[in-house]
Amino acid sequence: MPKIVTFIGWHDSGKTTMASKVISHLKTMGYRVAVIKSSEETQIAFDTPGTDSYKHRQAGADSVLFVAPDQMVLMTVNDKRPLTAIAHRYFPDVDIVIGEGFKNAVQVEKIEVVRDPKQRLREDVEGVIAVATDQDIDYEPLFNLNESRAVAAFIKNRFLADMLPAGPQKATLWVNGRKIPLKEFVQEALTETVAGFVKSLNGTDNAEEIELHIKLPPPDKL
Repeated sequence: MPKIVTFIGWHDSGKTTMASKVISHLKTMGYRVAVIKSSEETQIAFDTPGTDSYKHRQAGADSVLFVAPDQMVLMTVNDKRPLTAIAHRYFPDVDIVIGEGFKNAVQVEKIEVVRDPKQRLREDVEGVIAVATDQDIDYEPLFNLNESRAVAAFIKNRFLADMLPAGPQKATLWVNGRKIPLKEFVQEALTETVAGFVKSLNGTDNAEEIELHIKLPPPDKL
């Protein structure tokens, strides 16, 4: 499962700029990076020049998921999954997921980006592990807004130090919205079994990826 860290801060604090620079540094290090961005606004254009999601793609993110009250791109209804569930569901094969927003996410570590010292989130939310600011703030660790490379190194050392860049999993299993860890031999067995059935069907000669969704009947009907 990927590691997760999210950048939080007030509007125009510079969190998008910091996150995009950190993404570029992590990509240069050879890691696969996905981005999940949260917004309170509706009917927002996605991935067009000038938007935050476009900036993240330009920074080199392998995937970007935009979460707003009225949509979640991949164009689907936001079913109110927590950040951890979204990351594990849609990006199981990356090394780390960089969030933007999600200040109230539970069991997710956060880096606060600050421009106005009077606007403090770290005293009201859980999980703040660092602060990036151009203000004179007493916090440890503290990074300047122009130290994106140092922030990327901090993230690497905290989350990725003992990891090799992730290779794609052969098979993933979700049960009732929860990802179930699979050992390599189980992935092999599932892959071979399902692929064997699929190859016997017409029109599947060039299959490279298979998605299978099973809706089970109630227990008393099994």
